[in-house]
Amino acid sequence: MRYSIPRLVIAATQSGSGKTTIATGLLSALREQGLVVQSFKVGPDYIDPGYHAMASGRPAHNLDSWLVPRATLPELFAAESEGADIAVIEGVMGLYDGGREGISSTAEIAKLLQAPVVLVLDVKSMGTSAAAIAKGFRDYDPEVNLAGVILNRLGSKTHEAMLREAMREIDMPILGALRRDDSLHMPERHLGLLPAAENEQEQQTIDSMGAAVAKSLDIEAILHIACLTDDIEVPERENRQAAKKCRIGIAKDEAFSFYYPASLQVLEYMGAELVPFSPLRDEQMPDVDGLILGGGFPEMFAAKLQENEKMREAIRQAAAAGMPIYAECGGYMYLLSSLRDFEGHDFAMCQVLPGKAAMTRKLQMVGYVEAELQQDTILGPKGTTLRGHEFHFSEDEVTGARPFCFRRMRNGETYEAGAASGNVLGSYLHLHFAGCPEAARHFVEAAASWAK
Repeated sequence: MRYSIPRLVIAATQSGSGKTTIATGLLSALREQGLVVQSFKVGPDYIDPGYHAMASGRPAHNLDSWLVPRATLPELFAAESEGADIAVIEGVMGLYDGGREGISSTAEIAKLLQAPVVLVLDVKSMGTSAAAIAKGFRDYDPEVNLAGVILNRLGSKTHEAMLREAMREIDMPILGALRRDDSLHMPERHLGLLPAAENEQEQQTIDSMGAAVAKSLDIEAILHIACLTDDIEVPERENRQAAKKCRIGIAKDEAFSFYYPASLQVLEYMGAELVPFSPLRDEQMPDVDGLILGGGFPEMFAAKLQENEKMREAIRQAAAAGMPIYAECGGYMYLLSSLRDFEGHDFAMCQVLPGKAAMTRKLQMVGYVEAELQQDTILGPKGTTLRGHEFHFSEDEVTGARPFCFRRMRNGETYEAGAASGNVLGSYLHLHFAGCPEAARHFVEAAASWAK
């Protein structure tokens, strides 16, 4: 099938250049004009898409060629863009940065989707060197369609005039020029921006971003560039929706908010009815046949999680009864016996998995991994290999055999990881079920079997 989807990529020379602010502002500005906008984020990031969703009014999706097979991404992109007037894709890090050999880089995704790239340049404390940088990024890979630049954090009219002249000399279109504005800055913590789930008051900041972008960017030129894109051709989609087999509880609140919407949809296609619940506030578990505890920031809510003894006891009882429970990163920490926060205070957690977690001031791991199951589990039999991502400041201390063997893709380092007990499995691994549908199927079938 062929899809006509106007689209563009907002990229940058490096992290911290302001692409999230500009992408979010553009989403807000386009929505204000009455357009239906679908947003995407390159890479495994969970936090930026939350702000995208606040700005666009639609769930944001990730495009990651490590977590999801490269050939599957155009189909996912087309499916999630259905009904939208334009798709805006925010890049990750610098335009050409990614995993080993450039996997899941912004440039790779832009070429895969035949999407034009708008490059954000942080020109603070920079003069005509900005033109040399822009020319280098354009010439580095001729297959990347670099359609223009946005000058960010300009200091004055004179500064802007200097850079406009420099860009004219290299025939580089300027699609926007923004002055420095600290009021558009969003609060951060150890993993990046404060998650939108905890930061709903920032809607006012997002509205301000939209107003600044509408005033400072050439929206008409940007829309024209997006509309010049070729059609995307993808295989005709089959109706994959299975009959309902089970109900799966999804932990969703301020402490647990890291989920890929398309990943959860795979569980629904496999026959699961998803039931959200809050480990922070709910005293009872929903009537379900399995649980998924996603990532997030349990360390910031450890006291409240400890206080909710009724929920922790309900999860303990469900685990003891054999209910399939899968946990990632923050959810994994919640299932351990205890969690030590940054101040060194210990808090009791669910005591379902043997071991404890402790926050550290140093980043413990960030990057793509391959995970091989060392035993039969609720995600698949021994020997199953899964692709995932790790990003955490905590470290775990677990007794007993580890269910995973991780291999870091950047340097080939291998190490045992995670914990398992009965039908419970957890680790620091983040998965995208669109990239490992058989693992999703295995979990749904386990929940359905337990229901019977």
